[in-house]
Amino acid sequence: MMTPTSKAKNNRLRSRNRLIGTALAGCSVFALNACSSGGDENSKAASTPSSTQSSVAPSNTADPDAAAKQKVLETYDLMWTEQMKAYRKADEKGTGLQKYATLDALGQTRNDLARMREAGTVVRGDVKHSKTEVESIDLSAKTPKASLKDCMDISGWQTYNTKTKQVQPMPTNQKTRYWATAKAERWDGQWLITSLTPHGDDEC
Repeated sequence: MMTPTSKAKNNRLRSRNRLIGTALAGCSVFALNACSSGGDENSKAASTPSSTQSSVAPSNTADPDAAAKQKVLETYDLMWTEQMKAYRKADEKGTGLQKYATLDALGQTRNDLARMREAGTVVRGDVKHSKTEVESIDLSAKTPKASLKDCMDISGWQTYNTKTKQVQPMPTNQKTRYWATAKAERWDGQWLITSLTPHGDDEC
């Protein structure tokens, strides 16, 4: 007979299998060009593993949640690193995205990758992050959760069309620095990014 504890664990595992992406309220972080211009530039942004690292301030030892916040930031950085690997080749295979994000968070990314393959585009350049911080964290909740804020700089990335062998220009009205917010939850001791939302009109 299944105990309440084992039932709860199975429910959580089913939830995790149902989830795993970068749910971005209709437009992915890298699809902002497409949202503003209507072109094939649905998936943009890139970064070498080193350039995806956020500018994280040293842990504040006076903050009792400092260690947990650092873990959240590490997960966020790792998620970005693996996501950029996928955008560079328009393919999630061979990346560790599922280790750091839920299905909900990965859904838009996977849609972007499919459109990229259809359009024959990949990403070059990089995306930079600064002022990244955990704005709130609740470790007492049944499922611990946190909220993050990040200033993204997409001025260094390019969308390259492998069919025409040309770089696709960025729309002239595209802001290159804007805020993004993210949510994270801790499942079975592992922090996972559950959503990532760009705020393309909110310059940072």
